[in-house]
Amino acid sequence: MHGRQLRRFGGAPGLRDEGMLRSALERPINKWRYEQAPIDELAAAYAFGLAKNHAFVDGNKRIAFMAMMVFLHKNGVAFSPDPAEATTIILSLAAGEVSEASLTHWIRDNWDSK
Repeated sequence: MHGRQLRRFGGAPGLRDEGMLRSALERPINKWRYEQAPIDELAAAYAFGLAKNHAFVDGNKRIAFMAMMVFLHKNGVAFSPDPAEATTIILSLAAGEVSEASLTHWIRDNWDSK
């Protein structure tokens, strides 16, 4: 997924810190195991961990967004946020201006519950 994003949008390849990647990917798993967190919280945990841990040389915000989107899609959630809004929230998340809880609320408020 990360390689595809780099090929499509550009950026330097490479993993900066394998431990940080592992930590980001285990974050939602642990939330599920120990808190039985709902889907929106788990999706936010993927995005938060990947955006904040900065495990890749480049493309961390893009992979954070894609992981969140793929996770929601694989779990049957119809989620098609406004692209400008999605860009703003992911950039704000990475900058520390949006919390994981706020991202969770944004996901919940923007998914199609039909």
